[in-house]
Amino acid sequence: MFGLFKSKKSYESVSARDFDQFMSEHPNTILLDVRTPGEFRQESIKGAVNIDIMSPDFAKKIGKLDKSKSYLVYCRSGNRSASACNVLSANGFKSLYNLSGGIMSYSF
Repeated sequence: MFGLFKSKKSYESVSARDFDQFMSEHPNTILLDVRTPGEFRQESIKGAVNIDIMSPDFAKKIGKLDKSKSYLVYCRSGNRSASACNVLSANGFKSLYNLSGGIMSYSF
């Protein structure tokens, strides 16, 4: 009965190792950094696209993305990227992976 109140997660959280492995095995995957432009300039994963989840035009910008692609999403700690994955899923994106622990867990 209590299972009725649990919502199914619309994305998969993956470790830094699995995140990196997915990138190397799926070269057409989009790497999406949802931090602020300032954070992105300080340090980012090579090849990432920056769309700030806190930006008022976040929904407009993700509306221009290809929903048929897979997305590896990250932020600083994994919280904003989890929120972004929920927004992406609500907008029809199906293949979403959140970097658990964010960029702080990623070794370059």
